[in-house]
Amino acid sequence: MPLFARRGSKLLLLALLATLLAAGAGCSTLGYYWQAFDGQMELVRKARPIPEVIADPATAQELKVRLEHARQIRDFASSALSLPDNGSYRRYADLKREYVVWNVFASAEFSVQPREWCFPVAGCVGYRGYFAQAGADAFAASLRRADGDVYVAGVPAYSTLGWLDDPVLSTFVTYPRTELARLVFHELSHQIAYAPGDSTFNESFAVTVETEGVQRWLAAYGTPEERAAVELAQRRRAGFIALVGRHRERLAQLYASGLAPAPMRVEKARAFDAMRADYAALKQQWGGFPGYDWWFEQPLNNAQLASVAIYTQLVPGFQRLLADSGGDLPRFYATVEALAKLPEAQRRAALGAERISAQDRGVRVTAPCSARSPGFPARACCRCPPPSAAIPRRA
Repeated sequence: MPLFARRGSKLLLLALLATLLAAGAGCSTLGYYWQAFDGQMELVRKARPIPEVIADPATAQELKVRLEHARQIRDFASSALSLPDNGSYRRYADLKREYVVWNVFASAEFSVQPREWCFPVAGCVGYRGYFAQAGADAFAASLRRADGDVYVAGVPAYSTLGWLDDPVLSTFVTYPRTELARLVFHELSHQIAYAPGDSTFNESFAVTVETEGVQRWLAAYGTPEERAAVELAQRRRAGFIALVGRHRERLAQLYASGLAPAPMRVEKARAFDAMRADYAALKQQWGGFPGYDWWFEQPLNNAQLASVAIYTQLVPGFQRLLADSGGDLPRFYATVEALAKLPEAQRRAALGAERISAQDRGVRVTAPCSARSPGFPARACCRCPPPSAAIPRRA
């Protein structure tokens, strides 16, 4: 089907869905869905074919180079990794802002589990996203008045799961090549297999694909410096996630202890102080690397912890499936697609992870700056850039 006709039919479907949703929604819900629809349409309006942008004399040379990298990575994704060969990441949109959406996370004062909001198709997720920071801040303020913990995070990318052709955005096109490859491979993998409401399954699969994809891309195109940088970034990322996971578990135990509210607040503050101290020690082990300082410089709370999930929980199981497939990615994808259709308990058993605690199931996002879609019908997740003093803060 011609590109315009295909995109036009999908936009018509989205508009119809928006109308049906609005028919049964209150005023506040209608406004939320409308901003999501309008924000998505902004991306559609601004997206231009990458070859056209590169050929444009007004395009800066640095951007042309970045877009050439993006085009090469996108072609590799389909030709070498058998990821969907469609219009996603073949267009470019300059949003002229740092983030594409802002996500609002909320938790009760004495709980590390996030509050959830439910959306058509995507299911229930532990965030609510807005295309305008003002909208996110206003909603966060309303939640704070209810005495809960609230955290607002700007995010650079999200996926519509193939409902629309997701463009390369100005919010992440400046990432290093390996991180750009990681993001594209991860997001495209969500178009292959998706289990509604099972973020751990979906994200662990995408992480497995991105990890394998980056290794294959590095083998084909990477420099020795890029290979070393990827290995170092992975170690640091794993250290950060492990640290947050340990303290999240300790806080969960504290909140389950039955302490009265006043002493509980004292112990909660001490727990977050201990978390900062452990990060300072980890940072020393990293030789003073400041890449995660921005996260710890904020007032830490339960909602911020909820924005970081142990999204690698099922990765070993997926890696085993990939090995059992002999490294044949199409065969691996077919196995995962079949698993996505099974009940959650059967999926866990097949991956060698029969039990995931309610605590882990409650967390629905993947990384410090991660996102799902800011509405319907997409389910998005983004990949954070490698923390660096040269990269703006991600929150």
